Amino acid sequence: MTKPIKKLAVLGSTGSIGRQVLDIVQTFPERFTVTALAGGSDAGLLSNQLRQFKPKFAYFAGNVDMPATVKSLSMEEIAAEPEIDMVVVATSGRAGLNPTLAAIRAGKQIALANKEVLVMAGAIVMAEAQAKHIQILPIDSEHSAIFQCLKGEPNEIDKIILTASGGPFIDYSESMMANVSVDEALKHPTWKMGKKVTIDSATLMNKGLEAIEAGWLFSMPLDRIEVTIHRQSIVHSLVEFVDGSVKAQLSMPDMRVAIQYALSYPERLANSSFPRLELAKTKSLTFERIDYSSFPCLKLAINAGKSGGTYPAVLCAADEVVVDLFLQKRVRFTQIAEIVEKTLSLHHSTDKPTLADIMQADKWARDTALSILSKVS
Repeated sequence: MTKPIKKLAVLGSTGSIGRQVLDIVQTFPERFTVTALAGGSDAGLLSNQLRQFKPKFAYFAGNVDMPATVKSLSMEEIAAEPEIDMVVVATSGRAGLNPTLAAIRAGKQIALANKEVLVMAGAIVMAEAQAKHIQILPIDSEHSAIFQCLKGEPNEIDKIILTASGGPFIDYSESMMANVSVDEALKHPTWKMGKKVTIDSATLMNKGLEAIEAGWLFSMPLDRIEVTIHRQSIVHSLVEFVDGSVKAQLSMPDMRVAIQYALSYPERLANSSFPRLELAKTKSLTFERIDYSSFPCLKLAINAGKSGGTYPAVLCAADEVVVDLFLQKRVRFTQIAEIVEKTLSLHHSTDKPTLADIMQADKWARDTALSILSKVS
């Protein structure tokens, strides 16, 4: 029986994840089609994507040459568009939150690559998803790994173990960290990602955000989520059950594997372009404890997640601002953690925040982080 073609909206189509989503679509034109695209700052790339995939709807924050056949909509309008079957949220930062909620309210399938959506507003997003019986399919390799490990298992989990490559600075001393350049921070040893995520991976903030996200996706308290260093990036995460059994999901470090599984779930599609794992060539898989003193951003994220309220939203907003400043070479690498920590220390959290509370905390954190920078510059 022929499967119907799934109509996709790709939010963040010009970013690293978005481009890889479109690579999967090209590989399986009989299974997926692009009905809507939303691009970031790269107008030229979005123009090329519009010509190639010929979507009916599109969004771009700036000026882009839209073909006459393409209707311009906001990302929220795209997410709720009746013709769309699945919304792929591949934006970064707070930009993904409102479109994700719009997609849930419209009853769409959601493939989520944006960590901040659940870090900022996990309680609100998951409550609405459960009320609408929407399953959020994770695209991050770590969360996809957990999702796959739990398939067919009853709810008898003891803990979740997230793996982290450690980034480019896992063996750096404190003095070496102080002199890290932007170019060095953007050279991730195993993954090819967008600039923001790559810097977050270098500070291990990314892993802290993933821990918070995993807590919401899999209803797991943060004190039962561990992070371990796994330099090879082949074991993408593990689940330990109450009887001591541990399941792991392994594959070569290629984001398209997790992306394709989210798009095709519950099926697995054969894709000859994916690199295959050869255990004999791998030789060894190593795991190490994390030195939290070397990666304060990870500890800040875990503590913000445990504190709850509007602390996670402040964490995300401050980090987004300071990482951008680092990419502009306006702050040092070590100042990322310093400014985020100071911003969190000044915040008065709101318990059980509404969406308005979260957005207000987001704005406050952005303004406060910039204010702190002006005082230390």
